[in-house]
Amino acid sequence: MHNNSEKQKEQLLRMSGVNPLKCMKCGKCSATCPSYDEMEYHPHQFVYMVESGDIETLRKSDSIYKCLTCFACVDRCPRGVEPAKLIEALRLSVIREKGANHLKAEDIPALIDDDTPQQAVMSAFRKYSK
Repeated sequence: MHNNSEKQKEQLLRMSGVNPLKCMKCGKCSATCPSYDEMEYHPHQFVYMVESGDIETLRKSDSIYKCLTCFACVDRCPRGVEPAKLIEALRLSVIREKGANHLKAEDIPALIDDDTPQQAVMSAFRKYSK
């Protein structure tokens, strides 16, 4: 099991291009996250969990689908860690697994109303059309 988590971690780091060791765990990324209240694991926790190899827990979390990919966490980080890129890479690897899609593109219109921000709509199409 440990070997599998190491492989998942290596793949995730390669896909994202992020170095989680740069994180000083200040929490500024999470403080600026517009999805903070909706997420089980917040951006700074996500980075730490990747660093510690707890990838399987993250793969099962709805937090990877709650991220808007707005990159506010990336802009706020004083060390250049890019939590959104980690989340995006993990989400993409989960979606690419056969039958593991969280949402299909044709499901999105039914979830949208007049108050849905345009950014959320575009983010949804980016996330679920890959």
